Amino acid sequence: MIYFDKVTLRRGKKVLFADFSLTIHAKDNIGITGANGTGKSSLFALILGRLEEDKGEFRCKSKLSMSHVAQETPALGMAAVDYVMLGDAELSALQEKVSAAENKQDGIALAKLHERMDAIGGYQARARAGQLLKGLGFKSEQEVLPVSSFSGGWRMRLNLAQALMCRSDVLLLDEPTNHLDLEAVLWLEKWLKNYQGALLLISHDREFLDSTITSVAHLEHEKINLYTGNYTAFEQRRAEQLALQQSAYEKQQREVEHMQSFITRFKAKATKAKQAQSRIKALERMQMITPAHVDSPFSFAFESTGYMPNPLLQLQKVNFSYGDRDILEHISLSFLPNDRIGLLGPNGAGKSTLIKLLAGETLPTTGKVVISKGLRIGYFAQHQLEQLDAKASPMQHLFALNADLSEKEARLFLGGFAFHGDMALEPIASFSGGEKARLVLALLVFQKPNLLLMDEPTNHLDLDMRLALTMALQSFEGAMVLVSHDRHLLKTVCDSLWLVSQQKVETFDGDLTDYADWLLQQRLAEAGNVKVEASGEHTQAARKAKRKDDADRRKALQPLRNKVKKLEQQLDKLHSKEAALNDALADSKLYEDSEKDRLIRLTSEHAAIKQQLAEVEEEWMMLSEELEQV
Repeated sequence: MIYFDKVTLRRGKKVLFADFSLTIHAKDNIGITGANGTGKSSLFALILGRLEEDKGEFRCKSKLSMSHVAQETPALGMAAVDYVMLGDAELSALQEKVSAAENKQDGIALAKLHERMDAIGGYQARARAGQLLKGLGFKSEQEVLPVSSFSGGWRMRLNLAQALMCRSDVLLLDEPTNHLDLEAVLWLEKWLKNYQGALLLISHDREFLDSTITSVAHLEHEKINLYTGNYTAFEQRRAEQLALQQSAYEKQQREVEHMQSFITRFKAKATKAKQAQSRIKALERMQMITPAHVDSPFSFAFESTGYMPNPLLQLQKVNFSYGDRDILEHISLSFLPNDRIGLLGPNGAGKSTLIKLLAGETLPTTGKVVISKGLRIGYFAQHQLEQLDAKASPMQHLFALNADLSEKEARLFLGGFAFHGDMALEPIASFSGGEKARLVLALLVFQKPNLLLMDEPTNHLDLDMRLALTMALQSFEGAMVLVSHDRHLLKTVCDSLWLVSQQKVETFDGDLTDYADWLLQQRLAEAGNVKVEASGEHTQAARKAKRKDDADRRKALQPLRNKVKKLEQQLDKLHSKEAALNDALADSKLYEDSEKDRLIRLTSEHAAIKQQLAEVEEEWMMLSEELEQV
């Protein structure tokens, strides 16, 4: 359907990718990955006809229907559901023709138009648009509200619904989860699995990619490399390739160094000049291998929190209402050092409200928020990106927090968030959403909090930055409360999950798979007051029993693991002793007549160590094999 034949695309003088060839077939599900600025969005612009290739040939099958998410939403007065229905262009055109035929009282034309309308499901279109809106988090009563009444994030959801409404052959999605909560992400994931066209997806959410794609097109070093499989498979294969590339690079560098050394030494000598010239030509012909760059451009960590009060913060019989709507009721919670909590709950249940109450951004309607002495809160929320000073540079934002900071210290700190050189001194007005989000994170880390409150921190962050944030949060010593649609982040940094629902906050007894099941039960109950129970191994009770069995098995195996670990430590000590004895026996002075007694003693010790090593290794191998079999 879509063909790239040795295509080269530039942005200004910069080559984004060169000599790219690919055929995209119907039902291909391709994830487009790569660091920010490598050309992912430009690739979409080329497919949509907004850019032209600089070299090679790009073409699409005739009459191919493409759908993509609009980046702007005009402040229209039409109802949200009508705006979504505009995504079906053929339906809109048919409706206009039906209206014109009715005015002309053209019965024959009307019959044909209604026949086509029935063929494309036009009479069910409004219900289909309503289902899309509901899946993306809109309430039934919001369907008739004007587009202009929604905020920017919700208008982006409307644009996404409009793109999904289109009966397309190809669907292009650029970061579709950025403005969604976890509930909407799970719904969209399921919708895309049933999509019948070709899907091209740009995303920095690895769990979302894993569930929706079957191949990866990765952009780096002015190339697009194709990998079969989901994102996890791509990471594994790329790591293997990079390891091989680095090995080949190092080998080639040794060869180059050896040849260059010969040329330098013998180029001027008449007897060796011919051989030197031969090596010069060999160097010129050599296809140079580039080093493998696997390090993330980001490197930062939360510093030690020092003293932490216990508890850090308490909510005592807190109620919060918005107008006449009760959001939270009778909430009593304590937040302790080392708490690592992920908040779950349907859209609008009060997760962000709870975070704001903890951060002091919102006051409770009744009840108390008790803050302990020594508490230092680090709060990340999306609105904080808008509160940055557009005229100030990253350095100036940092100096506003600590005027005594030296320029060298500020540059070193900001470098961990990839604000290097002139970028650290530039006003942030022209920064992308991802760059502003990185700056907010940098300012948060700089303040050395002992309680982190984070509301969707990964929006706009690329995969490298998400990985760096995950690593930093894993080693964070303080307490943390996290709201995120990024399941990988929730799984890797949270120890417990809390459910915010029906004005309550309670511990959620399950994992994210259980939560997806819980959401399904809620939707079914809302749709028809019907509760469909899962069966067999998919029930929550079965999964809970399995987790308990796994925990019991791990506990039972712990003594065996401890034995294996103890033997490994013993082997390390014996190997160290053996190495020391080998060094001693290698000393030529040991074999003089005066050292005869010492030689006998060391030889005896060496034999004893060898025997002990053999016995310990045999026991270690037997126990390791037993542990592996279990």
